[in-house]
Amino acid sequence: MEQKNEFLGTEPIGKLLLKLSVPAITAQLINLLYNLVDRIYIGHIPNTEGLALTGVGVCLPIIMIISAFSAFISSGSAPRASIAMGAERHDEAEKILSQSFLMQILVSFVLTIGLLLFNRPLLLVFGASENTIGYACEYMSVYAIGTVFVQLTLGMNAFVTAQGFAKMGMLSVVVGAVSNIILDPILIYGLHMGVRGAALATIISQAISTIVIIRFLTGKKTVIRIKKCYMKPEMKIMLPCITLGIAPFIMQASESVIIICFNSSLLKYGGDIAVGAMTILSSVMQFSTLPIQGLGQGAQPISSYNYGAKNAERVKKTFKLLLISTLAYSVSIWGLVMLFPRVFVRIFSPDASLIEYTSHVLRIYCAAMGIFGAQIACQMTFNALGNAKASIMVAVMRKFILLLPLIYIIPHFVSNQAIGVYLAEPIADVIAVLFTVILFSFQFRKAMKQIEK
Repeated sequence: MEQKNEFLGTEPIGKLLLKLSVPAITAQLINLLYNLVDRIYIGHIPNTEGLALTGVGVCLPIIMIISAFSAFISSGSAPRASIAMGAERHDEAEKILSQSFLMQILVSFVLTIGLLLFNRPLLLVFGASENTIGYACEYMSVYAIGTVFVQLTLGMNAFVTAQGFAKMGMLSVVVGAVSNIILDPILIYGLHMGVRGAALATIISQAISTIVIIRFLTGKKTVIRIKKCYMKPEMKIMLPCITLGIAPFIMQASESVIIICFNSSLLKYGGDIAVGAMTILSSVMQFSTLPIQGLGQGAQPISSYNYGAKNAERVKKTFKLLLISTLAYSVSIWGLVMLFPRVFVRIFSPDASLIEYTSHVLRIYCAAMGIFGAQIACQMTFNALGNAKASIMVAVMRKFILLLPLIYIIPHFVSNQAIGVYLAEPIADVIAVLFTVILFSFQFRKAMKQIEK
């Protein structure tokens, strides 16, 4: 069968990276925007005194874990499908897609049951108080029912972009975002559903995105299709995919744990203002690194396809261009943060005392942001080449071996203990980047030699 994504192996790398990265970056920014709009609507619900927004905020770590389970399947399966397409193993690629679709549904079912049964105790563990637990439970009880749409939207969209259809992947996100922005005021205010309306708007919009994605992956324009005959789980097909998905799962799921560790330490050493600053710092970091993630997503199908096709030269060129692009961006955004920290902080808060405090610690927290482009380029390429062991090592090193212990260790060695907590981030980043670059230099050469033979 002649594949429609052969352009991944023939078009100029620079043109391809631009064509695939721009929609990926746009989709991420739109997704972030509609999450912010969602919070704005919730924050303006009458007679809640901000408790509704706080209650929904407590749900964020659980939502991040749900997204992590989607990545657990899709982040390993999509690159392996691209590699199979590059190697002209079309049936194998369709098996990976079809079985991943089934697994997303099964995982969604288990998560939904778990969330409905253990909704309240989980939310209390993640920081809900007696004042906010009611709002948090209302939101999660509705959101849990739509878990399957969240899983399928995030998980199956990865297979759309993995084939090189980045614009289609972006369109599915845009459709969901626009639907959510329209439905929010209708359900929250018009039908007086409050936070339940916000949750319902979210799952309806995700359902619309899911329909768009599934129709595409079963239609005529896609290269590989979801097929019922391939849905019977096969260990030899799915085990390598799941193994490769462990690292992205760790990266996403551990974020909720790290947020709790940061906040508990900062509350102890710096009080409410330090915790408030951390919310802004993490938002600035997330917003600033989205384009780098988009570049990595754009490069993934190019690297995976050509690795499968044993075209080492194009894989090398793709990584080189990705590394240059991510480093150029990360150094540029680092420079802006160092020069104009107040500009970034004011985006999130008008409070004068919070701006003053956060502007100072932002420079500390983001001190190593300039080299983070190398971390993303290497980590995304590990996944694109199907190197599960290296990908897991990098994820575990940065989050668990370095960052989590440093949050508790460094405050004991500096006079300002709250500053010591913030210092954990750049110190962990510097060591993690050095480790990742050294590991990558060995692993990448080894992988290229294998396919050159």
